[in-house]
Amino acid sequence: LNITQFEGKYIEDAGMLKMDFLGLTTLSIIKDTVKDIKRRHDVEIDINEIPLDDAKTFELYQAGDTIGTFQFESDGMRAYLKELKPTDIEDLIAMNALYRPGPMSMIPEFIDRKYGRKKIEYAHESLIPILENTYGIMVYQEQIMQTAQIMGGFTLGAADILRRAMGKKKLDVMQEQKEIFVKGAREKNIDQKVAEEVFGLMERFAEYGFNRSHSTAYSILAFHTAYLKAHYPAEYMAAVLTHNMSNLKKIDFYLNSVRKMGLEVLGPDINESYPSFTVNQTGAIRFGLAAVKGVGQKAMDEIVTERDKNGSYRNLFELTKRLNIKLVNKRCFESLVYAGALDCFKKLHRAQYFYKGNNEDKNLIEIAIKFASALQAKFNPDQHTLFGKAEMPEIREPDIYDCEPWSEMELLKNEKEVTGIYLSGHPLDRFKIEIDNFCSCKVSDLEHFKNKDVEIAGMISGVRIGTDKYGKQYAFFTIEDYSGKFNLSLFSEGYLKMRHFLVDGETIFIKGRMQMRNNFDDRIELRIKSMMLLNEVLDKEIRFINIHIPLSDISDELMNDLNKIIEEHPGKCELKIKVFDQAENISVMLPSQNVKLHVDRELIKSLESVNGLKINLN
Repeated sequence: LNITQFEGKYIEDAGMLKMDFLGLTTLSIIKDTVKDIKRRHDVEIDINEIPLDDAKTFELYQAGDTIGTFQFESDGMRAYLKELKPTDIEDLIAMNALYRPGPMSMIPEFIDRKYGRKKIEYAHESLIPILENTYGIMVYQEQIMQTAQIMGGFTLGAADILRRAMGKKKLDVMQEQKEIFVKGAREKNIDQKVAEEVFGLMERFAEYGFNRSHSTAYSILAFHTAYLKAHYPAEYMAAVLTHNMSNLKKIDFYLNSVRKMGLEVLGPDINESYPSFTVNQTGAIRFGLAAVKGVGQKAMDEIVTERDKNGSYRNLFELTKRLNIKLVNKRCFESLVYAGALDCFKKLHRAQYFYKGNNEDKNLIEIAIKFASALQAKFNPDQHTLFGKAEMPEIREPDIYDCEPWSEMELLKNEKEVTGIYLSGHPLDRFKIEIDNFCSCKVSDLEHFKNKDVEIAGMISGVRIGTDKYGKQYAFFTIEDYSGKFNLSLFSEGYLKMRHFLVDGETIFIKGRMQMRNNFDDRIELRIKSMMLLNEVLDKEIRFINIHIPLSDISDELMNDLNKIIEEHPGKCELKIKVFDQAENISVMLPSQNVKLHVDRELIKSLESVNGLKINLN
């Protein structure tokens, strides 16, 4: 077999057809969603028959709630969708064509014309049928070709040659084509000046005009994804997660999006999970086994096939008895425990699986595997003893030893080791008070605070210590919060002052200033001024505590509850109480008689339990 290759333009010049074939993950996402909808709701969906005027789908577009959908999920596109508030498929086709370098500058004009804030104008009345769907703006290559055909008398073949010449800026060809166009327009009694003006518009838009048929195909496919998300959000997002399992950053991003949608996300479960992300009977998205490191395809098939055939697993020993432990090995069990997939066995906590009891040289996982091996050998009809098929003694289930559960940090660390993300919570969850009251921005927003002071909180990771050519030490590390990560550095004196904080997994509060690095405008950095442990912020940063009470909520019961809390938490932090009347827009500070409090989580929790109080720390 002889094979050769040519650039596309030469193939076309030789009269051959050039075709592009696109493999889209989106098609697999749609297919899996439809399959899951059938499984859960017994509803058959022919995706090619869904109505393209579905109101609920357009509500999703109008709200910019398009994360996870095809073509329309970028931040910029979602912002424009909220302004445009598309009402039909034509709006989506146009936005798909306009949202790219060049024509993007026309989007505000497009939106203003749609809502009548700017007048829709046509260079000539013959262009109305061509441009009315795009409010008088040339968006598509086909519109340029139709204009040449209607105004200039071009054939469609000649119009395509004109479009290509314009797109590639072939000046000699364009000048020749302009003369043909103006001449054709004059033959149709169109003023020469108008014809030249229209040709200028065609030149301008041909530079970035997009193929309408291409945009239409993409927009209809995009509409299919939005329809599924609007009507079956859990099933659709489960499919999106499944097809992004290899990209931890995207998995984390989509999981956060799912939670913001109000959908529950559950970790892996040996009795409910399948290899892919699925939706359970309560409507929650269940984590897929394939997203857990160390659980191979054969192990997943064994676990799921046996469960579907003979029912749920009741406990660890029954689980190992039923499985082929050559396929589901020790490493696989360890990964399942780390990920929380065996938490359904309520009598055991995760630490017990790795605990070696009194005089034991094996942990519980190893003991369970040994127990299963012995039991399976006993009931294997092909297994012979030295004296033939002799009767073996009864095998009793091993003892289970108790031990201390893992700390929250250790549990989360192990989860992240096998899934790449935190499932049961986040190491920063216990610092919600500090983050809400003392951080000025999220880590993901730092780049928007150029030349401003910032306060952030997060967890340190990836610490690297080095020495420069002058013998001075420095450090590179990463700070991570719920929103994302940011790379930081410390040099010279700053490193010496703060090096004791640079421990992987440490939770830190940082004050600094976002500024350009070495006066280069394209490189912004956080210049660190100070660091402290996040669990010390309440003690060191609070100057006073503010309590706001709506006038309508004041009662003897509320004041008694407040006085009791104050008496139980004496300390050094000044208390300020403000009563406000929202209806009259007035407020008054109550004399607190120099009351001082000790501020900790217990105090905040007690105050938050009193209905009507609003608390602010400074």
